[in-house]
Formats: sequence, structure tokens, C-alpha cells
Amino acid sequence: SRSSVIQCKPGGNCPSRHRGMTRQLSPLSVAEDSAAPILELQNRSPSGICRHSRVERQSRSGEEGTQTHTESSSQEAEGQTRCQSCTSMFLKLIWRFLIILSVSSSWVGTTQFVKITYETFDCPFFMTWFSTNWNIMVFPIYYSGHLATAQEKQSPIKKFRECSRIFGEDGLTLKLFLKRTAPFSILWTLTNYLYLLALKKLTATDVSALFCCNKAFVFLLSWIVLKDRFMGARIVAAIMAITGIVMMAYADGFQGDSIIGVAYAVGSASTSALYKVLFKMFLGSANFGEAAHFVSTLGFFNLIFISVTPIILYFTKVEYWYPFSAVPWGYLCGVAGLWLAFNILVNVGVVLTYPILISIGTVLSVPGNAAVDLLKHKMIFSVVRLGATIIILLMLLPEEWDEITLRFINSLKEKKSEDHADDITDSSVHTRSRSRANGTVSIPLA
Repeated sequence: SRSSVIQCKPGGNCPSRHRGMTRQLSPLSVAEDSAAPILELQNRSPSGICRHSRVERQSRSGEEGTQTHTESSSQEAEGQTRCQSCTSMFLKLIWRFLIILSVSSSWVGTTQFVKITYETFDCPFFMTWFSTNWNIMVFPIYYSGHLATAQEKQSPIKKFRECSRIFGEDGLTLKLFLKRTAPFSILWTLTNYLYLLALKKLTATDVSALFCCNKAFVFLLSWIVLKDRFMGARIVAAIMAITGIVMMAYADGFQGDSIIGVAYAVGSASTSALYKVLFKMFLGSANFGEAAHFVSTLGFFNLIFISVTPIILYFTKVEYWYPFSAVPWGYLCGVAGLWLAFNILVNVGVVLTYPILISIGTVLSVPGNAAVDLLKHKMIFSVVRLGATIIILLMLLPEEWDEITLRFINSLKEKKSEDHADDITDSSVHTRSRSRANGTVSIPLA
């Protein structure tokens, strides 16, 4: 803020450009000019070193220390976040593995318990009816989980009405109970009954493998009924399913029991596929609470309306289960409990995890049953049966397996091209360095 003034020596001539110029100083400018030397003297130490330089150094050192502390704290925070992310990823992997293992083991246990029950109790429809009645407990189990985990707990009636929206805005009425529940209950009973009949004729491995064909039937019915987009992978899956069915029937030489058993298993897979497609068509997608409510409703319908069927079979001596002391209630409760666990795991797994995990668990039930049949029942599997099982399991690949394969191949090609370009760049740089070392320098053209 000083004004620049050219001082002239006494007796000397000032420059001509400053002649005649008069400088008018205000009191403030005079004070500033007079105070400038005092400020300079105060800022200097006796040794001639400026004090403000020390202050700047101290402030710089303080800033550097603060930056170092901030960097160290940020590194610690990053390390903690990485540890937390690794821990959460590890827990997710364990959770998914447990879901797959539980689905597979429950389905294998159900199939093997049915085979054991057949040794002393040959009543497949009574087993189906008895096991379906246990579905009533699905919604109470879901509500117990809601009370244990939810922060805002609801009353049972309020939660029941909330989950009843799967039937419509008006909730569950008598008309909707009969209209929506009856066809699904019949399909549910047919699926399980045909599956149990197939287990009387075939091994557990063959029946579980043939039941996996329901995915191909779901593809075809979705294309026909739901008007889904046409996919070549679904046609390939259907062809694989038909090929596996024919090979499975051919494995025993097209004998009577083998053909009947294959027909039962294929019928069970067909009714299961029809159940899934109609559920998606009329009820749409449902959360875990709505699915639990619907399964419990099927159990009530089975108890009220289908209970007359085992009574008719009892009096017609088709399925005679008298005396009651001869009924293996332990095995029946084991079958019903494992079947209930499988249904709950399927509904929970679809909501909480990826649906492909449920498919993997169902696929793993085939080698699980094969291991049990091989170790316990000493079953010998022919090459044709093994080939049919492998073909059917290949059908359970993801729907977009062709697109995924093409993307993977294209990514590999792009990676190879990038590596080749990097190699060319490295070789050119190496050639330039050698030419410079030899004294030859390339001069770029202007």
C-alpha cells in the first residue's frame, strides 16, 4: 500500500517525467508511509531473520503432521471397511451354501423316507394327504419369525389380512377360497401322489432325475400360456428332457414297471410345471408372507375337502391302513416334516437369495440319492441310465446359457487382442531404446 516515490539526491536533477508533478498525500497515506519502517523493524529479529518465516515453518510442520495423522486414520478406516466387506462376503457365501445344502438334504431325506415307509406301509395317497395337512403350519412359522425379527410387530389378524392381498384387494373370501385354492390344491395333490407312485416302480435316483424335467415343461407352458419370448435354449432344454426320458425308459428294456414308473414321474413333473405357470398367471409374484399364507390355505383346503378321498380308499380296500397301531407314524411324521422343511426352504430361498440356488439344491438331490442307493441298496447304474441322468441335469443350465457363453468367448477374444497390442507396444518401445543406445535418433518430420 506504499506509494512509489523516486528519491533524488540533493543538488541532483530529477527525471524529466516527474518534473512538475505534485504528490498530494492524505493523512492516511502519510501514516502508512511512516509506519512501514516500524512494521519492518518489528518483524525482524535482532539476528536479522524474519519471524514470520518461523511462523510459516511451524504452521507447515503442523499441517504436515495433521495430514500424516489424517492419512493414517483414513488408511485404518479403509482397512476396517475391507475387513467388514470380506466378513460380510464370507457370511453370505456360508448362508448360500447352507441354503443349497438344506434344500438338497431335505429333498433327499424325503425321498429316502418314502422308500423306507413303503417297506411296511403301502398307502401313497394317505401319505400325500397326511403330509399336505402339515402345510397349515407354514404361516404360523412365518409369523413366529416375524415376531422374532421385525421391529414393528403386528397382530396375527392384521398380518393375516396383509398377506391375504395375494387373493385380491378384498382379501380371502369364501368365493376366492373355493375358486383360487381348489385347482391349486388338486395340482399339488396330484404332483405329490404321482411322485410317490413313481417311487414304487423306480429307484430314488431315477425319480428325482425325471422330476427335474419340470423345468423344461415350465419353459414350454410359459411360451404357450404366458406368451413369453421365444428362446432357443428352452427348446434345447425340452429336447434334452425328452431324450433323457426315453433313455431312462430304455435303460430297463421298456419293461412294464419301468414304463409305468417313468410315466408317473413325468406326470408329476408336468403337474408341477402347470402349478407354477398357473400360479404366475393368476396370482403373480408373491413375497414370503403371501406365499406362506397361500401354502397354509392349501393345507386347510386339503384337510376340509380332500379328507373324504382317503376314507373312500379305506372302505374300498384300495388303501387299507388298519389297525392304527400298525401304521408307522414315525416314518410318516418324518416324511411330512422333511416335506414341510423343503417347502419352507424353497419359499425362503427364493425371497432371500437367488432362485438359481434352489435349482442347484434340487439338482444336487440327484447325486445325493444316487450315493444313498449305491451305499445302502447296492444299486448298479448302467451306462444308459447315467447318460440319461447327465442329459437331464444339463437341462437345468441357466436360461441365457447361450448368451453367457458368447459373452465369455468375446471377452476372451478382447483380452487376447489387448494382450497382443500391449506386446507390440512393448516391443516397439524396446526397439526405440536400443536404437537410442546405438546413437541413432529418429527425427520426427515437421
